[in-house]
Amino acid sequence: MKRVAGFALFWIAVGVLISIWLPNMFVEVLCIILCLLAAYELFFCCRDDK
Repeated sequence: MKRVAGFALFWIAVGVLISIWLPNMFVEVLCIILCLLAAYELFFCCRDDK
């Protein structure tokens, strides 16, 4: 569990660094929405439980 938390915190930090260089708030919100949709697809829709 510690490894998963560390992995998540690392990528949160990477996201914060990337958001520093993005030109405006619209692009940041668009990136957040795209990442949330990708995470949903990967976490909930790619299961082999079918």
